[in-house]
Amino acid sequence: MRAPFRALNVSTLAVVSIIVSTILPTIAPSALMGCTTYQDDLARSQRAFEHADYERALAIFRSIEADVPNRLTLQEQAQYAYLRGMTDYRVGYKVDARHWLALAHAIDSSRIGMLPKDWRGRMKDTLTELNEQVYTSGIETLAESQQEATKAKPAASAKPKSEDEP
Repeated sequence: MRAPFRALNVSTLAVVSIIVSTILPTIAPSALMGCTTYQDDLARSQRAFEHADYERALAIFRSIEADVPNRLTLQEQAQYAYLRGMTDYRVGYKVDARHWLALAHAIDSSRIGMLPKDWRGRMKDTLTELNEQVYTSGIETLAESQQEATKAKPAASAKPKSEDEP
């Protein structure tokens, strides 16, 4: 048998009201900030990409990659895939670029308007270039260009030694 319903007395309602009015305002903003971190990271990576700071953009992309499907909207996932693909392409990681651009294309094709028109055109051109390279010369050529880009990085970023350094 169920327990009979008991109405809350005035003092209980007052305590609940005080708790809600004092604690909720402090908890709600922190909960909302947690939701915006992924969007903030996406915006930061886009700014880094637009300023040609591809290494920084790639680092941000990689840090949030695992959470993209769960934390970003479908439109934000399309933006992530486009920006990640174009960043990989500019860095020389063509195999990865082809993967991310194909994903961005699939998302954008499922719902037109997920990506801005200029991004869509650039994505299609770059994806066509990468696909043609694969179709004519094989996927190995993309992997080879990626290996060349990886080998060139340490030499390009190495700082010159001073005379007193070993």
